[in-house]
Amino acid sequence: MSEPPGAVVSLAEAPPADTPSEVLRAQRVQPLRRPGRWIVTAVVLVLVAQILHGLATNPFYQWDRFRYWFLRPTILDGLVVTLEVAALSAVLGLLGGILLALGRLSGSPVLRAVSWTYTWLFRSVPLIVVLIFLYNFSALYRTLSLGIPFGPAFVTFDESRLATDMTVAVIGLSLNEAAYAAEVVRGGILSVDQGQHEAAAALGLPKGYQFTRIVFPQALRSITPNYVNQLIGLIKGTSLVFYVSLLDLFGSVQTMGSTYPGDIVPLLLVATVWYLILTSVVSVVQFYVERYFARGATRSLPPTPLQKARAGLAEFRTRLRGEAAV
Repeated sequence: MSEPPGAVVSLAEAPPADTPSEVLRAQRVQPLRRPGRWIVTAVVLVLVAQILHGLATNPFYQWDRFRYWFLRPTILDGLVVTLEVAALSAVLGLLGGILLALGRLSGSPVLRAVSWTYTWLFRSVPLIVVLIFLYNFSALYRTLSLGIPFGPAFVTFDESRLATDMTVAVIGLSLNEAAYAAEVVRGGILSVDQGQHEAAAALGLPKGYQFTRIVFPQALRSITPNYVNQLIGLIKGTSLVFYVSLLDLFGSVQTMGSTYPGDIVPLLLVATVWYLILTSVVSVVQFYVERYFARGATRSLPPTPLQKARAGLAEFRTRLRGEAAV
């Protein structure tokens, strides 16, 4: 029988309250079902499985020859040359790019014009043309000299002795890299808030100190991902130094492929895997450099891959426990 309106129910007659676990279970939010996502995931997994199956079972790839060539001394020697050329060109190209970017931002119309012309020229000419032109530079200028224009020369160099294959490769890649690095650096400097420049100028700091300690460190947050992208392109661009008689990784593969025509495919796979390793290492370094420069700019630093794995594992365990409780 229902109680009349206005009746008071005593505590002894009140229904028992639900326990906290029962309340939480009743309020459990079911995740939104996404059948489209599962279908796309299944299709992608099938395609990946097909690709891996083809790589593993197709005899055309000759994985036994791949294992034979992967650590051969001639391949490793070419890999060392690739690393040397890429490292030297990256450093010189970045330094040249910084100078060109400062020239573009300078108040001098001459420096702006020269920097713009250099960037325009080397971004327009293909890298292979630059390398071949430098390789035959001695045909145009047999000697190089320093002195007064249209006057006496103080120092003279024999160009044929200076222009070794390594020198030509590094200079050519550095000249080309500087043109692209200049735009990356200039964009990074322009991304710094104008208030930072005004605050530094209000403190009366010297221009050089403003740039090295205030502006450039902040610009590096924008410069790093873009320049690393250029660096990866530079590593792949080193394959062109084979055309100036320098046996880098790709040059060694090409030479061995000419000597052993039946091993062309496994040799190309060897070069592909080594380039993948190099670019992967650069990408890992990029992540930690970006994480370092993110200090003070974000509320929390982005998690490392190990931290992401731990968080994912913890979330997976939590889900399993919740489903088991249900």
